[in-house]
Amino acid sequence: MDSIDRALIRAWLLRAASVFDAQKAYLTELDAPIGDSDHGENMARGFRAVAAKLDGWWDADIAAVLKGVAMTLISTVGGASGPLYGTLFLQAVGPAAGRDTLDLPAWTACLQAGVAGVRARGRAGPGDKTMVDALLPAVAALEEFPDTELQEALARSASAAEEAAVATIPLLARKGRASYLGERSIGHQDPGATSVGLLLRALADAAA
Repeated sequence: MDSIDRALIRAWLLRAASVFDAQKAYLTELDAPIGDSDHGENMARGFRAVAAKLDGWWDADIAAVLKGVAMTLISTVGGASGPLYGTLFLQAVGPAAGRDTLDLPAWTACLQAGVAGVRARGRAGPGDKTMVDALLPAVAALEEFPDTELQEALARSASAAEEAAVATIPLLARKGRASYLGERSIGHQDPGATSVGLLLRALADAAA
């Protein structure tokens, strides 16, 4: 496999919906000490809504599908996660415009644009204990090995995000609801960074 096509996008989003449904209790458990205890249910609800709309997007190009995902997440995912995940997908639309497939450089450009949008919207940077802490290493993994076979690159990117999510445990939260806790936010894994890892692992698994 050397590119991401609509069939893979569909398989990814269906897998993501299944993963978030299966992991909603875990994400809620992570969110309970430092958030509003709703991240798991919010992500599961948002991607269930995405999965329900996929048939209607089947004839759309990749950019249109990504935009549809963005709008659906913004309207169905509660809290800050809806706008942030919506922005991730919405900003990815630009590099995907006019393309029927995305090779590794094109997918890297999509993720780069999405992450830039999330950073601008949330005003978060590395070390702030947010989803950005998983997104940046995920992009870096793609950038580091631009000539890697696509499937391996997606797996590397997912692994980088997963490892970065665990690395948020000792961080002091500086953005979002968790930042209100100050020192008490230390010692807890960030649920947003964790859900990024789940999302990117779903893509890598769908491509395997």
